[in-house]
Amino acid sequence: MNKKWYMFFLIVFLVGLSGCSAGNSEEIEKVGLLVPEAVNDGVWGTKGYKGLLKIQSDYHADVFYKEGMKNDTSIKQAVEEFDDKDVTLVFGHGSEYADVFNDLSGEHPDMHFVSFNGHATEKNTTSLQFKGYAMGFFGGMTAAFHSKTKKIGVIAAFEWQPEVQGFIDGAKYQNSETEVNVEYTNHWDDQERALNELDTLLKEGIDVVYPAGDGYNVAVIEKLKEKGLYAIGYVSDQSDLGESTVLTSTVQQADKLYGVVAERFAHDELESGNLEFDFGDGVISMGKFSPLIPKDFQTEIKQHIKDYIDTGKLPNGKESKQ
Repeated sequence: MNKKWYMFFLIVFLVGLSGCSAGNSEEIEKVGLLVPEAVNDGVWGTKGYKGLLKIQSDYHADVFYKEGMKNDTSIKQAVEEFDDKDVTLVFGHGSEYADVFNDLSGEHPDMHFVSFNGHATEKNTTSLQFKGYAMGFFGGMTAAFHSKTKKIGVIAAFEWQPEVQGFIDGAKYQNSETEVNVEYTNHWDDQERALNELDTLLKEGIDVVYPAGDGYNVAVIEKLKEKGLYAIGYVSDQSDLGESTVLTSTVQQADKLYGVVAERFAHDELESGNLEFDFGDGVISMGKFSPLIPKDFQTEIKQHIKDYIDTGKLPNGKESKQ
């Protein structure tokens, strides 16, 4: 055989072998997802669903999901159904699943249970937490930079959210004269209360608001748009709601985090207990900046984020509190 033809066929053969070995060498056969509301809510629930679909695509896994899983009875019933289908990896897309997963873990030793923002105590339970303080810090810097009244606000769901204190500290770092008012809804999805709190903030002359709750942030942003005011988006990149309203967003890429968890699970490396994730893990980022934010400031924020990833320190020289 001609030497050139021999080399050609050899290359084709080796490329073919490479193609056969591409992809995930490990397997995940069946995965279940529980969401408290719906998978098409456009925010938190949708991110969980996209994460599930990513696992389906990456591992050719069979996937199952159930919506409206809010109480222990429905959660237990769903887990029993998943068990009957031989599901081995179960995601509960919220903090409400951590305790019940701990309780159920002993009855389902062949399942690994994954929840968010809770406290996992068993060998086959894991709780995931986004380190929200830093993203709040950079959101607060942006809000304070743009505010003309030097009065900005937060409508948060719960006091424990680290992004709230981060937002306050970031705003004060950017402009020490900035006044930050915080109101709480005590629920992720209480849209009516969030809008009432917004009315309270607006009466105080606030011109930039951080609606830190995934069930009501869209409604708050739409109201701010009507009034010609500004927002920092939450959970998703919400620039599509109006680039002249949404200055930037603090993005938690839950769908990517599902991929991280799945890879660890597939390689038998998924730790039990409580795991934290941040900018350096590639699952938190700042969203698209509004054209209203000067390029120089955008570059400054991006450099601060890079420095934070490299050193663990924020622009004020301190480490993230969470």
